[in-house]
Amino acid sequence: MIVEFTVGNFLSFNQKRTLSFVAEGISEMKKNVFTLNKHKLLRSAVIYGANSSGKSNLIKALERMQEVVLSSVKLNDLDELDYSPFLLSVLSENAPTFFEIVFLDKDKKYRYGFEYNQKEIINEWLFEGKNSKNQKPLFLRTQDGIGMTERFEEGIGKESSTNNNRLFISLVAQLGGNISKQILEWFKGYNVLSGVDHKDYKGYTTLMMLKKTTGCFESLSLFKNLKLGFNDLITNEIEFNPTDLPKEMSKNAKSKIIKELTGKKQVVLMASHNKFDKKGKIIDVVSWDRDENESEGTNKIIDLSGPIFDTLNLGNLLIIDELDAKLHPLITINIVNLFNNPISNPNNAQLLFATHDTNLLSAELFRRDQIWFVEKDNLEQTDLYSLYSVNLPDGTKVRNDGNFEKNYIRGRYGAIPFITN
Repeated sequence: MIVEFTVGNFLSFNQKRTLSFVAEGISEMKKNVFTLNKHKLLRSAVIYGANSSGKSNLIKALERMQEVVLSSVKLNDLDELDYSPFLLSVLSENAPTFFEIVFLDKDKKYRYGFEYNQKEIINEWLFEGKNSKNQKPLFLRTQDGIGMTERFEEGIGKESSTNNNRLFISLVAQLGGNISKQILEWFKGYNVLSGVDHKDYKGYTTLMMLKKTTGCFESLSLFKNLKLGFNDLITNEIEFNPTDLPKEMSKNAKSKIIKELTGKKQVVLMASHNKFDKKGKIIDVVSWDRDENESEGTNKIIDLSGPIFDTLNLGNLLIIDELDAKLHPLITINIVNLFNNPISNPNNAQLLFATHDTNLLSAELFRRDQIWFVEKDNLEQTDLYSLYSVNLPDGTKVRNDGNFEKNYIRGRYGAIPFITN
């Protein structure tokens, strides 16, 4: 489970900013909170803000940290790191990017992070403990070297083998370290998805439907509740046919594709619909390719269902940018409720998403500590804060019975477009 994430000097984030899933001591919507190892954590969090304010950049930061951790093992000595600092300040354009994440895994709480530039890892650290008060370092890496405690004996003797551009945690995991492997496995556990282009993960859902794996029947139940129009989804395996290739495709490209796909089958999801006579009586069932005949919104929720129920089943973290794109607000609400409800989310999976859909603020979905805002200051750098932390002009805090949507649109919480006439 994620506890908090901190980013600094990455894209529009200049100063360090922290997103927290720690539940504040407030009484509303207790079902949205779960307790693990004495930690009270939120099941979901939502990010609001104007266009170009930094919502996507926060999600990109979580994705970039994951990519750096998991790709480090593949780097050669002179390979450059994927480095995207805040470029609108002379103080930051060549300074290191900062990533740190705190998470729970089994009965331990870990705090892992690193700083890096295009050429090398500047600092790296790993702390362990059951809670924040008794966390102790497992290893610390600076430009002067790597030091570790006996609690991280798997790293002893491997300091000199670590290239400047590779993470120490990655090297130790590659050489069989148990704790380091556990850290890397945690990073493999969360998914970052685009809510706009959902074709990247449609193959996962199609395979789930074909093999009837966990999530298949839960997805079909969701589609039925949402009344998307079709009766059922049917998988159909179609053999590759060279005549289906575009006529304008070059001979070389055609021959390459034909060589790769000849004899192989493509799985297509078919949506079945009732066919009616003049009196409205069902006389037949018609099935068609859902990609070609269903709406963009219907295809998106079908494609999303695989990652959603996989996350709920495994108790992982799911991150979606622009979840609301192409979806009716009631469908978005239904997705959020899958995570907020302990009955549909018994494994305490977590959802983080960005949206412009202000309807969600008036749907009694979120506690004040689940609602986060981003906005840029006069220096074009992104700030990040929760609704719970907002101080109103009269010095008071936001009340839990306030009209969140109305007040947000009026600008009482910031993080809205500044438009002049």
